[in-house]
Amino acid sequence: MKKPLFDRVRKLCLSLPETFEKLSHGEPTFFVKKRTFVMFSTNHHGDGNYAIVCNVPDGAQEILTKSDPDNFYIPPYVGPAGWVGLRLDRGVTWETVASVVNDAYRFTLEKQRRPRATSSRRTRSARTRA
Repeated sequence: MKKPLFDRVRKLCLSLPETFEKLSHGEPTFFVKKRTFVMFSTNHHGDGNYAIVCNVPDGAQEILTKSDPDNFYIPPYVGPAGWVGLRLDRGVTWETVASVVNDAYRFTLEKQRRPRATSSRRTRSARTRA
């Protein structure tokens, strides 16, 4: 495994404004404000992947995993929420890694700035249900 690529990812993540690193689920994880945008995955549960797992914009997971399945995959647990895994041990270019990390950062930061959607369905109290 090329550890220097993990070191470069760490340096890039921490160079972005309002970011910090802490361990989560036994892996180095990077946050912008309070939300995760990149996680390391080093043979997590013996899956054989040496990768980063990133929060990506809607639709990006499908595009990336279909266009480059050797490098991109749908990770367990967070994959159903649209996250993507990027294998770092298969010759992916640094430009690709940096682009995905920067997109994950911007997308996660933007999501935090959006007001939360409220349900259009009104909740009725037990008294109004008849």
